[in-house]
Amino acid sequence: MPNEGSALSGVRVVDLTQFEAGTSCTETLAWLGADVIKVEPPGRGEQGRAASTDIPGLDSYYFLLLNANKRSVTLNLKHPEGRRLLGRLIEKADVFVENFAPGIIERLGFGYHDVRRINPQVIYAQVKGFAPDGPFGSFLAFDMIAQATGGAMSLTGEPGAAPIKPGPTIGDTGAGLHLAIGILAALFQRERTGVGQQVDVAMQEAVINYCRISFARQLLTGRAAERWGNQSQLGMTAPSGIYPCRPGGANDYVFIYTSRAGNHQWERLLKVIGRDDLKDDPRFGDPVRRAANAAAIDELISSWTRRYTKREAMECLGQAGVPAGATFDTLELTEDEHLNRREAIVSVDHPTRGLVKMPGWPVKMERSHVRVEAAPLLGQHNREVYAELLGLSEDELARLGEAGAI
Repeated sequence: MPNEGSALSGVRVVDLTQFEAGTSCTETLAWLGADVIKVEPPGRGEQGRAASTDIPGLDSYYFLLLNANKRSVTLNLKHPEGRRLLGRLIEKADVFVENFAPGIIERLGFGYHDVRRINPQVIYAQVKGFAPDGPFGSFLAFDMIAQATGGAMSLTGEPGAAPIKPGPTIGDTGAGLHLAIGILAALFQRERTGVGQQVDVAMQEAVINYCRISFARQLLTGRAAERWGNQSQLGMTAPSGIYPCRPGGANDYVFIYTSRAGNHQWERLLKVIGRDDLKDDPRFGDPVRRAANAAAIDELISSWTRRYTKREAMECLGQAGVPAGATFDTLELTEDEHLNRREAIVSVDHPTRGLVKMPGWPVKMERSHVRVEAAPLLGQHNREVYAELLGLSEDELARLGEAGAI
């Protein structure tokens, strides 16, 4: 049994996901130890394998980073025998997950009520761009669509400038993580009731949930939350921004922030930069006055940060009790020794791509550890799954292959 002894050992997931929102959900479950069986069309596989690849014929890095720890089988869901085999897999599943475009899973004959007839205990999980019963229920969505319609873009950027899409894919991966939380809760509830249920997440609504602090801003002002650049949504303060560091590369900045709850962090900052003489300066006497004199503060701090690298500045300030963060880029994070030891960054050996470094699972558990394994090749586990789980013989597998069912 895969990952025996881990948190989700014994939980079997039938995975009909593609691209990112759904695959992020099922990868999370796989990282927690579930046996995730990824069902893909024969020949081409899930669309994410080829859609973003740099080398035709090889699975994309995009696919590799979203499908670790899964097993891949091929099934032609337009073939009657393919649909029959999927039904047999569902019989043995705890969780069924899909994120096809609206209406497709129902046309294939595997809507919620269809699957519930096959297995009343199954957790049936879906992620869509928008709530099915809403005005946009039939619309397609990708990450940036969810970020736009969920409010994240309206909050990102400089005041008076155009909205900007945040870099992290909170619309996709964020929705997938919300769905995984719902699935875990449904599995826990099933332990008490013995009954499965439907769990669904709309990407738009997941992004809204990430913006709760901005809704607090709206409650304070009675207006839509504004774009504030690097400022906190809840109120202006200074310092609150990025400051240039040596040697002046594209990401050679450190973010420095001091609390709005008093002067203690501001006074620590003054001590670090050697400007204790400004402790009693009336321009900087409290958070409100510091916000009004932000330009002067920015120049003061920048003259200090330019003398140090971003890591030196972060370490100096952090040790003094001043909130500060170096602007690390993806390559710096990939090469960080501590993050590699923590398995926040992991190395996997892929059959065609070789050694690949990728983000790992950030949740650490005392009694459950699952080693990150490379994403599967298309159909890599056909024999393993169909023979061991469904009891199919080599002759039957060969016949189904020739018929185009798998």
